[in-house]
Amino acid sequence: MRGATLGVIGILGIGILAIGISGIGIAEAAENPLARYRWSARVVVISAPGPDDASLIAQRATLAKAGTGLEDRDLVIVEAVGETREAVALRRRLGLPAGAFRAALIGKDGGVKRVEAAPFPVQDLYETIDAMPMRRDEMRR
Repeated sequence: MRGATLGVIGILGIGILAIGISGIGIAEAAENPLARYRWSARVVVISAPGPDDASLIAQRATLAKAGTGLEDRDLVIVEAVGETREAVALRRRLGLPAGAFRAALIGKDGGVKRVEAAPFPVQDLYETIDAMPMRRDEMRR
């Protein structure tokens, strides 16, 4: 398959799964690696300089224990780790530094809602999402 791939942690934290970008053009994927999620999912982007980053490891562990709350909120986890082409493109798109950990919450509209220099506590993540107008509409249905 041609195109970029992004690492994604499974909803249950089972591990990292490479998912190919489909349904959008290669140029669009290169310009906006998150385009495939717009209007269908919220995204937490975890950016770290390398796989041994302590904050990355802590964030993975926290999200792995989150249970069904991630799925209930249509939340997808995408990692930008190291200096792969995909990680660099994602950091550039979001304005994240390459040499430091960052966790960013992206809304279904594609907008950056929150960026943290430390791992997101799951409850803070849920509270931020649950305060969003689109999420409030979803909960009413």
